[in-house]
Amino acid sequence: MKLFLGSDHGGFLVKEAIKEHLLNKGYEVEDLGTDSSSSCDYPLFGIKVGEAVASNKGSLGIVVCSTGVGISIAANKVKGIRCALCWKPKIAEMCRKHNDANVLSLPGLHLDKQEAIEIVDTWLSTDFEGDRHTRRVNIINDYDNKRGYKDVR
Repeated sequence: MKLFLGSDHGGFLVKEAIKEHLLNKGYEVEDLGTDSSSSCDYPLFGIKVGEAVASNKGSLGIVVCSTGVGISIAANKVKGIRCALCWKPKIAEMCRKHNDANVLSLPGLHLDKQEAIEIVDTWLSTDFEGDRHTRRVNIINDYDNKRGYKDVR
């Protein structure tokens, strides 16, 4: 599975720790930026990651900004993306089980690196439950399709 990562300056250090962790675990990782802690615009990276996930069937994305909110809003503007902001492992587990979230957003200034890695590991190790949740995800996908969007599952 390919993982796309992106962050702004507020999430840079957490993104770098996540990247190192994922590479050490053998994941295929593509870092779409940013490359430093210098101030930059979070929407650019949320959109980049969203577009990469939407264009690469079966891939997932992880985005990080100071609060996780802005970058998740940007990622969710991309057709077919279901980006979920998670701040603890149980939230990450549920957004995969019930929402089939294909992009994870993290609040980089409100988690230490180990907390972020624990959330990422939980998210990646949890499968979509399906069943009644498929119907609910399909309502979202149908809305995307009505607007000319494609399902990226």
